[in-house]
Amino acid sequence: MTRQTTVLQEMSQLKRVLLAVAPLVVIALVAVGALLWRTGGDETFKGVPADDPGPIHVHGLGINPGDGALFIATHTGLYRLDRGESNAKRVAERHQDTMGFTVVGPDRFLGSGHPDLNEAQEKGLPSLLGLIESDDSGETWKSISLSGQADFHVLRSLGNQVYGYDSSNNRLLASADRGRSWDELTLPGPLLDLAASPRDPRRLVAATASQLEQGLHLSLDGGESWSRLDGPAGLLAWPAPDQLYLLTGAGQVFSSPDGGARFEQRGELSGQPAAFLASGPDELYVALHDGTIEHSTDGGQTWELRSRP
Repeated sequence: MTRQTTVLQEMSQLKRVLLAVAPLVVIALVAVGALLWRTGGDETFKGVPADDPGPIHVHGLGINPGDGALFIATHTGLYRLDRGESNAKRVAERHQDTMGFTVVGPDRFLGSGHPDLNEAQEKGLPSLLGLIESDDSGETWKSISLSGQADFHVLRSLGNQVYGYDSSNNRLLASADRGRSWDELTLPGPLLDLAASPRDPRRLVAATASQLEQGLHLSLDGGESWSRLDGPAGLLAWPAPDQLYLLTGAGQVFSSPDGGARFEQRGELSGQPAAFLASGPDELYVALHDGTIEHSTDGGQTWELRSRP
């Protein structure tokens, strides 16, 4: 065997080794890069960005009747937007993923979702918060029911009556004692939103959004049975008996004077909505997908900027 042949064989073996090792090196580099991205290169990483991104990825909105402040429930915490202010401020140093959110009275909120990572470790909280309540405008929260068992993406409250859509189990629940105990209702389909008549809490309109079941549904018996309504799926708000609002994914604002039997278009948004609130018969708030908050005082005919993240 000549030396040239030996060298060629060694080079061929080296090539095979390099080809075998290369994918492992790439995987290792990707893993290290992902780790650095998640931690920011800081061993004290707490699961949140170093710079507060502000109220983006909004899940819910509510007006506190105690002081008129707008509260913004997001994927990374609860924010407060005071009257006359254009910048929302984080409530407490808590990065709680507040999914379902509703204001039930002055300084009193109901919520659901997933805990702040620090609090989860310190207090041993489960990944699903169930129903939680705050009586100090979101500064602190306490568990009410279904801890570790439910993740409410929709919460609606009228007096002591509470409706909640538990997305983790795809079920619609109702409580007559503000969330202490629950009964399971009939679900018309994967729920996008729910609204209850301010005149009769057993009269419900639900919006479902799936490939098989998409549209509006009416219940006259508190969710025991449902019938179809004409109209597209969308976010719902029912501030007055004769004023039911529907906000489509394309940003079209509709209103119904008769509880959903017929709708007429009122206006249109400039972006895609993520959360919707009617604080009065004609006063509306919408959070867009980029966290922008827009405000209308004429039932959605015109809109003005309220805040940006």
